[in-house]
Amino acid sequence: MTTREEFGSVEDWLKIARTDWLRVNRNLQEDDVTAAGFYLQQSVEKYLKAFLLLHGWKLKKIHELDALLDEAIKYTPELTSFYHLCERVTGYYLVERYPPFDDLGIKAADVERDLKEAKKLVYTMFPEEALNA
Repeated sequence: MTTREEFGSVEDWLKIARTDWLRVNRNLQEDDVTAAGFYLQQSVEKYLKAFLLLHGWKLKKIHELDALLDEAIKYTPELTSFYHLCERVTGYYLVERYPPFDDLGIKAADVERDLKEAKKLVYTMFPEEALNA
């Protein structure tokens, strides 16, 4: 039988989410917008998975933030307001990883806007979390 610990603890997922959050900011400072968007997607994915694991969810190999959000809404319905954010940020993963999408032209302003909104998402799930952006 599997346990939540086999998938890593909630704190393990939060630690990686925080590291990826810092990478977003560092890549924005270095004007690597594509990498910043990718790490924003990675950070939000890990925050969502930490939140879900906290509620007893069984870990799934999935990168679509809107699908993860659908699961999270079952526990916290007010997360519904972040659906469009999750759709947009999922796209950053595709731009970084799949050649047909690499010319979509993500701008720093897009990532910065989504970073601010993602901060609200994280605070809704983890009110005590300390984020620097």
